[in-house]
Amino acid sequence: MHIHRLGDAMRYLDHAATTPLRPWVRAALADAPVLANPASTHRAGQRAAAMLEEARERIAAAVDAHPTEVVLTSGGTESTNLALQGMARVRGGAIVVPDGEHHATLDTAEALAASGREVRWVPISRTAVVDADAFAAALDGAALATSLWVSNEIGTVQDVAGLAAAAASAGVPMHVDAVQALGHVPVSARQLGLRAAGVATIGLSAHKVGGPVGVGVLLVARDAPIAPIVHGGGQQRGLRSGTQDVLGAHLASLAIAEAVAELPAEAVRLSSLRDRVLAAGVAVPGVVATAPADACAPHVAHLAIADVAAETLVFVLDRLGLAVSNGSACTAGVQEPSHVLRAMGLGHLAPLRISLGRTTTDDDVDALCAALPSAIATARAASA
Repeated sequence: MHIHRLGDAMRYLDHAATTPLRPWVRAALADAPVLANPASTHRAGQRAAAMLEEARERIAAAVDAHPTEVVLTSGGTESTNLALQGMARVRGGAIVVPDGEHHATLDTAEALAASGREVRWVPISRTAVVDADAFAAALDGAALATSLWVSNEIGTVQDVAGLAAAAASAGVPMHVDAVQALGHVPVSARQLGLRAAGVATIGLSAHKVGGPVGVGVLLVARDAPIAPIVHGGGQQRGLRSGTQDVLGAHLASLAIAEAVAELPAEAVRLSSLRDRVLAAGVAVPGVVATAPADACAPHVAHLAIADVAAETLVFVLDRLGLAVSNGSACTAGVQEPSHVLRAMGLGHLAPLRISLGRTTTDDDVDALCAALPSAIATARAASA
């Protein structure tokens, strides 16, 4: 078994965490011009404002929204906080949250619960699918609801159109976390019907598609019941005050547009690679695929493994030059079981998430598939 030394090239298979910058984004950052504040009225400010609006229009076109619905944020976490906290400030009542959501959603919901708001938790299935009947039942008298579009751990694609229809019927605004969906499944605000009841907000993040870290988007229906959670100069419809990052917005918009344009071909390519990873994984005794491939986004292969410590397996693979993730929460250095696997009834198994992206090659997948059996055996022996 070859152990990679520090400095050896890593095969990066953790794109669901972040995707490497597109080369032209890296070059543009290095050669970035000095840009004026887009709120300034001089010509330099006006040029910056025009560049910012072009970025907003480019993002809107990529996700089938209107430019006025594009609110720029610092990332998916801020978008989720603005959506949930902002709508909770306007509407009283319970908050409907499926189990297995991203921690940005879970922790925001728990913070709202600590302030006295009721949170109605909706179960998910053995394959991380939101229970549609339970979701619809929980909407009665609710203030707002939320759901991932694509599970950040398992890769399961939710029926957001069905959940949105239930929310619209109940007159409840809903936030959709589309961070893992962008660039991997078609995202259309118009098809979902961005409006006050039903899907009112959609969250996106640039660094998941090769754009810069620190730039996110919250698509906000023009009649959405939402208030700001940060106050200041009243930028962006008064919903997100603060000087806007013109260069970040510009680069993010180009990366988002490029990822959406690449989606049809990349979905086919990544699906094929993902299926090879799943086949190699389930060929090892004690390993199961947590969800059917046809129920998942093309870039995520998720395995659940018996008789092994998840962090040990990730370490073994890392020493072999393979960067993957276990999806576990880590607090003060203490590894905890995946809350998603617990909600699926698989908390006794160790998670292994292999996530693919535009830089993933056949050779990368060959190396992973070849390494999995011995890596799992080594990690099991160490875990025992």
